[in-house]
Amino acid sequence: MPYDLLIKNGDVVLAHEVKKLDIGIKDGKIAALGDLLEDQAEKVINAKGKTIVPGMIDVHVHFDEPGRENWEGFDTGSAMLAAGGCTTFFDMPLNGIPSTVNKKVFDEKVVIGEAKSHIDFGLWGGLVPENLMDLEGLAHAGAIGFKAFLSPSGNPYFHSVDDSSLLEGMKRIAKLGAVLALHSESAPMVTFLQKEKEAQGLTGYDAYAESRPVLAEIEAVSRALMFAELTGCPLHFVHISSAEAVDLIQTAKKKGQDVTLETCPHYLLYNHDDFRQVGVVGKCAPPLRSESEQYALVDRLAHQQIDMISSDHSPCEWKDKQKDNLFEAWGGISGGQFSLLSAIEIALAHHLPLTQVAEWTAKRPAERFRIAAEKGEIREGADADLALVALDVPHVVTKDTLFQKNKFSLYEGHVFPSSIQMTISRGTLVYSTDKQINDEAKGRWIRPSKI
Repeated sequence: MPYDLLIKNGDVVLAHEVKKLDIGIKDGKIAALGDLLEDQAEKVINAKGKTIVPGMIDVHVHFDEPGRENWEGFDTGSAMLAAGGCTTFFDMPLNGIPSTVNKKVFDEKVVIGEAKSHIDFGLWGGLVPENLMDLEGLAHAGAIGFKAFLSPSGNPYFHSVDDSSLLEGMKRIAKLGAVLALHSESAPMVTFLQKEKEAQGLTGYDAYAESRPVLAEIEAVSRALMFAELTGCPLHFVHISSAEAVDLIQTAKKKGQDVTLETCPHYLLYNHDDFRQVGVVGKCAPPLRSESEQYALVDRLAHQQIDMISSDHSPCEWKDKQKDNLFEAWGGISGGQFSLLSAIEIALAHHLPLTQVAEWTAKRPAERFRIAAEKGEIREGADADLALVALDVPHVVTKDTLFQKNKFSLYEGHVFPSSIQMTISRGTLVYSTDKQINDEAKGRWIRPSKI
C-alpha cells in the first residue's frame, strides 16, 4: 500500500491557507496531500467536518521527573498534552530533582522520557550560577536551549542568576549557537515588595499581584536585552504578561537583535479579577494582570507582535497549592491540555485566520528551536503530527476531562468553543475522544539541528 494511513475530507490548515485535502501518511511522514484514493491505504480516517491543524509544539512545560513524579511525570504529562492536540513538547530543567544542569542528569532524563513519553520531546538545560562550565556539555548532549531565572525560581535547587553569571552565561551560550530562555522579573523589586507586604500582614490576592508589578517585568526584560546586545546571545522570553514588555522586545527585534517571546493562554483568557474569583489555582508568576492589560496583550497577539503560545504547565499537589498565605502557595498554572484550544478560541473570537493559530503553536516554535526540517507545518515530507479539531463542538472542562496527574486547574468550568477529536504523532493515533490515550504510542527524543 502507498500509505499506512489516509485522512480523508478534512479542512487542512496549511502555511498560508485552509484547504480541503486528503493526507496520505507513510512511515510516520506526510507522503502526499491532495485528492487520494481510499484503496491506497491500510487504514482510513474520515475527517469530514473536521479541521486539521499541525500538532502543537509546546516549548514550555514542567514535568517534574525525576524526583517529583507525584506532581507530574512524562507518562501523565505527555498524555495530557496529546489530549490537547500537542505532539511535541520541551521539558524545562527545574522542578525535577535533581535539576537538569549537567550532562549526567540530562542523559538520565532522556532515558526516562524515551521510556515514558507518548509524544516527541526535547529537553532544556539550565543556566544557574554554579554550572557555567557545564553549558558546553549540555549543548553537545542535545539541549534545546538554556533556561534561567532573573528572580527567585521558587525552587531551592535551581538558583536565579545574578548579573555576573548572567553575562558570563550569555557569552558562553552565544558561542555555542544556542538560545537562552528567561523568566524575566526584577529580583530586587519582587523580593523587596513581597517582604514589605508580608511585614504589613498583607498576603491575599491583591498583595501578591502588587508584589510582582508590570514594572518588574519591564525592568528585567530591558536589562536582559541590553546584556544580550553586549554578548550577542539569542534570547527567548517566556510567559510575557504585559504589552509594554512585548513592545520592548519588538523594538529590540527591529534593531536586529535575535530575540523571540511567548505568552501563555492564562494571560490571554484570564485577569486579576478572575484570580480573585477562582482562588489559588490562578496563582502564577508573573501574576494574572488587569483586564486592560489582558486586552492589550490579546491585541499584540492579534497584530503578530507575539511569536508563540506555550502553556507553562507547572503542576503540583493540592497540598502545595492550598495555602492561606498566597506567597506560600505554589505559583504555577496546570493547563497544558488547553493551549491549542485557547489559541483557537482567541482566533475565532477575533476573526483571525486559523493559519495564525498554526504559526503561534507550531510553525514559529519549530523554526525558533531548529526542528522545522521535520515539524511545524502540514507539508509533504514533514512528520505526520496532526490534531483533528471540531470547531463547532464545545469542550467543557471538568475534573473528569483533565488528563493531568493532579485534577485541579484554572480552566475548570471553562467552555471552549471547539474540541480536539484526535491527535496523531508521526502517523500514530495517540488520542481520540472515543478510545482516549493509546498507551502503545511512544514518543522520541528530538534535538535541534546544527546551525
